[in-house]
Amino acid sequence: MSTVDLSTRKRVLKVIFVSLLLDLISFTFILPLFPKLLEFYRNSEAGSDSQSTLLARILDGLNTYKSAFAKPIDSRYDIVLLGGALGSLFSLLQAIASPVIGQLSDKYGRRTALLSSMAGNIISVLLWVMAVDFRTFLASRIVGGLSEGNVQLATAIATDISDENNRGSTMALIGACFSIAFTFGPALGAYLSSIATVAANPFATAAGVSLTLIVIETIYLYISLPETLPNKQGNKTAKATTKPAAVTRTNSHFLLNLVHFSFLLFFSGMEFSLPFMTYDLFQYNSAQNGRLLGYVGLIASILQGGVTRRLPPLLTVRIGVSACLLAFAMLGRIGSIGSLYLAATCLATTSATVVSGLNTLSSFEASEGERGGKLGILRSWGQLGRGLGPILFTSVYWWAGREVAYGAGAAGILGVTLLVFAGLKSPPGSVKAAKKGRTEKKEL
Repeated sequence: MSTVDLSTRKRVLKVIFVSLLLDLISFTFILPLFPKLLEFYRNSEAGSDSQSTLLARILDGLNTYKSAFAKPIDSRYDIVLLGGALGSLFSLLQAIASPVIGQLSDKYGRRTALLSSMAGNIISVLLWVMAVDFRTFLASRIVGGLSEGNVQLATAIATDISDENNRGSTMALIGACFSIAFTFGPALGAYLSSIATVAANPFATAAGVSLTLIVIETIYLYISLPETLPNKQGNKTAKATTKPAAVTRTNSHFLLNLVHFSFLLFFSGMEFSLPFMTYDLFQYNSAQNGRLLGYVGLIASILQGGVTRRLPPLLTVRIGVSACLLAFAMLGRIGSIGSLYLAATCLATTSATVVSGLNTLSSFEASEGERGGKLGILRSWGQLGRGLGPILFTSVYWWAGREVAYGAGAAGILGVTLLVFAGLKSPPGSVKAAKKGRTEKKEL
C-alpha cells in the first residue's frame, strides 16, 4: 500500500510522464531510419573487400537464410530483414538486462538505477552520433539494449507511488506515453534525417537531437525525481522497525511471465510482418505504412487516456488478447484497405491494453522490496518473446504463405486467450479500485 501524499504523487507522476515521453520520442527517432541507415553503411563499405566487413558477413548469412525457403524472397527485403534482426538483438539484450536492472533498483533505489541507466543511454546515442561505419552503429545498439531501463523503472516508480485504488490508471499513463511517442517520434525522426549536416554520417542530425533529448531528460531526472522506493526514503531506524506489508498472491508470477512471453511472441511477429503484407497485397510504400502505424498509435493513445485507465487490469488484458485474436483472423483473409484498417483498430486496442494490464497485475503480486525485480523479470520474458517472434513468424510467412502464418498466429493467440480467461484472476480490490478510478479527476 502506498503512503505517498497526493501532492508528491502528482509531482512524481509529472516527472515520470515528461521524462518517459522524452525518452521514448528519442528512442523512436531511429525506427523509420533503419532501411536508409543500413543502405548507407552497405554502400559506404562497398569499396572494401566484400568479405572483410562485418556488415558484408551478416548480409551473406542473411542470404543463406533466405535461400532455405522454397518461396523466393525479394532482395528489396534484405535491408528490412536486417533491421528486424537488429531489433531482435536489442530485445534479446533487454531480456538479459531487465532482471538485473530491476534487482539493482530494489537494492539501491529507483533513482540511482534510473540515472545509471540514463548514463548508458547517453553513451549509446553518442555512439550513434559518431557512427560513420556499421561496426560503431552496432555497438550503439548493443550498449542501448543492455542499458535501457527507463520503461521498467518508470513502471516500478509508478507502483511505488500508487495503491490498489489508482495503480491501473497510473500504469495506463505509462502506456499513453508509448502511444504518443510512437505516433509522433518516427515522423520527427524521418524529418530530421532529411537534414544532412555531416557527410560522413548523414543521420547525425537525428542522432544529435536524440542525444540532446536524452541529456535534457537526465538533467531533469537528476533535479526533479525523488527516491520513491519506500525502504530508501526513511532513516535507518525506520528501515529497521518497518516491515513491508505481506502480499496475498492471486496469480503466480510464473503464469504472468508465461502469458507475457507467449503474447509478445505472436504479437511482435505480426507487427513485424505488416510492412511485408501491405506491400504484397496493396503495394504500400514507406509513407503509407507510416500512416497506418500512426493510426494505430493515435487510436491506442485515445483508448489509454479515456478507457483503459478506468478498467480493472484483468479486464483490459482479456479485451486486448481477444482483439489480437480477431486481428490475426482478419489479417489472414483481408483483401481491402477498409478491412486492413479495421484490423489495425484491433491492433490498437491490443497495444492499449495487454502490456499495461499485465504490468499492473504483476505489481499487485509483489511486495515493495521486490517490485523492481519482479517487474524486471516480467519485462525480460516479454522482451524474449519480442526478440524471437519476428524471426519465427517471418520464417513461417515465407515458408508456407500469409494464410498459414496468420492462421498459426491465431491458434497461438487463442491459446494465450484461453490461458488468460481460465488461469488469471483479479487481485483483491482491483475491481473496486477501477470503479473508484472512474470518478477520479485527471492527475496531470
